[in-house]
Amino acid sequence: MLKCILLLMSEYYYEIVSGRMKEISEKINSHQTAVLLKKTAEAQGGKMIDFIENEEGLLVITDEPAMARELLAQKCKVVILYHEQNREQSFPPVRYGIEDLFQLEYKSYEEAYLRLAGLPWEILQTKRLLVRESTLADVDEFYRIYKEPSITFYMENLYEDRDAERAYMKEYIDQVYGFYGYGLWTVLLKETGQIIGRAGLSVREGYEFPELGFLIDAAYQRKGYGYEVCRAILRYAKEELEFEKVQALADERNVVSLHLLEKLGFTFEKMVREAGHDYKFLVKKI
Repeated sequence: MLKCILLLMSEYYYEIVSGRMKEISEKINSHQTAVLLKKTAEAQGGKMIDFIENEEGLLVITDEPAMARELLAQKCKVVILYHEQNREQSFPPVRYGIEDLFQLEYKSYEEAYLRLAGLPWEILQTKRLLVRESTLADVDEFYRIYKEPSITFYMENLYEDRDAERAYMKEYIDQVYGFYGYGLWTVLLKETGQIIGRAGLSVREGYEFPELGFLIDAAYQRKGYGYEVCRAILRYAKEELEFEKVQALADERNVVSLHLLEKLGFTFEKMVREAGHDYKFLVKKI
């Protein structure tokens, strides 16, 4: 959880930020997250270094290359601020860089911190469900769900080797979530925290639109969870990701999934063949 944002600025940018701290703080403090402004020169003292090293939930934003290198060496969560006075300087490679500190909303800080800390983003909530990015800890629950033969009758199974699946999940988190900002997510019951399935959007090579995918644990089917989560994901795809169309592929024998897709407003366009299997290709304008 993001608890504190430390703005560690050069003398030049400290003066700019100090005059607009109220503007920044108003976007952050309502989320019970502290925001501090310090000069990089102050971080040379022992107390500040101890604070940076020991403070949990800390995100540091700096505009000085040397400080960025020192912070990264201490395994801090660091975001680089670029501006007119430092663009020609050589910064260490970091995952996130920003150019306009004053345009950032709280969500941007939080998402950067979670990604740097290796923690999942919460994607959305419905009346009964929570959807978040998957984690390595979810893999065992996925094996429990996929153990039911009906789950894999129309879709690809997990790796037989759990270590291979965990390695795949690690790459998926780093490369798919990290690059696209969306993917196949984990679905949980809000009331209990129980994982009951997976749903989300993916990119299929050779196709134009993002693809909706979903599965619900057999023990939780016929309760409307599939429709509830897919409807929310389609809304998210439109409002947050600004997609205009979403596709879906379903085996023509998979009557349950086809019925759900039709209920969601998908329309059949053509038959396609993938990995030796024939699928109905459906599209929805959102």
